[in-house]
Amino acid sequence: MTESDLDRNQFQNQLLLRMSADDLALLEPHMQRCELPLRMMLVTPNVAIEAVYFIEQGIGSVVARTTSGRDAEVGFIGFEGMTGSTLVMGDDRAAHACFVQLEGEAIRIDAAPFNAALAASPTLRLFLLRFVNTLHTQAGCTALVNARLKLEERLARWLLMCDDRVPGERLAITHEFLSIMLGVRRPGVTVALQLLEGRALIRSRRGEIVIRDRAGLLELANGSYGEPEAEYARLIGEIMPG
Repeated sequence: MTESDLDRNQFQNQLLLRMSADDLALLEPHMQRCELPLRMMLVTPNVAIEAVYFIEQGIGSVVARTTSGRDAEVGFIGFEGMTGSTLVMGDDRAAHACFVQLEGEAIRIDAAPFNAALAASPTLRLFLLRFVNTLHTQAGCTALVNARLKLEERLARWLLMCDDRVPGERLAITHEFLSIMLGVRRPGVTVALQLLEGRALIRSRRGEIVIRDRAGLLELANGSYGEPEAEYARLIGEIMPG
């Protein structure tokens, strides 16, 4: 199959859009379009991964949890990436959960044919390892900002990352989800949202946040946003609208 044979317009996922024609041809027979309802579990911790999801719309959150039940987001995946990346690294399970944070759609590929494609094509694995690298960079930056930045600065970064991946300015997200994403109690989320709203950076309603001033959010993020995004551009390319 040649590049001209492929209708790339059928995909919004950035990895599928940028994949070589030969590698895409290995995966296409096994692709299934599926809905991603809110809270759908995409990866269950320490259980064999059943499928990978190349997200087209929506957001998946990689969430770590302590044995005492405390949890926080450590990874953030939208239409630039895929779930189940441990398969790319040769393992069949992941330590952390991944579930749908903002509903959408994805291209699902069962683990067995996906692994077969990886075995058949060294270039496919090498290409997807570039994404894995950017995801690890993102996780490292998240650890840094969670340890060193104020809550409102962390919230500004998180909203910028959402804005990169969600068309329009409206985010359907609850305070409960935000508390998990940021690893804080709900009252802290409420205070941080009020602070951002007071600066006219956002408008917060029940179950929805509207971004009003991206440049202001970028300034408030205090240097915490941009490194993973630059790595993605360097290793894979600038994110293009789907």
